[in-house]
Amino acid sequence: MKSLVPLKMKKIIKIWFDDEWLYGRGDDEKVYRQSLLWYKRLMKASPEERGRYEFSTIGIHWPSLGEDVSFKSFTYDEAEPSGLQRFFLTHPEINLAGFAARAGINATLLRNYINGFKKASPEREREILSAVHRLGEELLSVSFSGVDSDA
Repeated sequence: MKSLVPLKMKKIIKIWFDDEWLYGRGDDEKVYRQSLLWYKRLMKASPEERGRYEFSTIGIHWPSLGEDVSFKSFTYDEAEPSGLQRFFLTHPEINLAGFAARAGINATLLRNYINGFKKASPEREREILSAVHRLGEELLSVSFSGVDSDA
């Protein structure tokens, strides 16, 4: 993801969390935030684990979690994942390479859409959503011999 905000903030001086966001107060006194969906280890971490961090010259490091967040990332223009990103970030059980092949999309391109390195056009998002719906319909039609699906 690229930053559209002019970088006036040099570093984050204080951080805090809620259930969905990592917040940071910059040395410019502004409050910034990032979705924890971008940082799975932080999202799953206990409050104690989240509290064991270190500031460096370029960001924040959680040694016990192996997680790093750069100061610059707080200025990215898309702190909140798009609907497409949110879907795939909250469904890690979906194999991206397999899904991409099924949808007729290059797997690397799909990963770039999800990670924010590229932006899908509205038409491409509709194609991906249609492929998700087709997969959902197929999954809903599954039955196992001798198993009642309403149980």
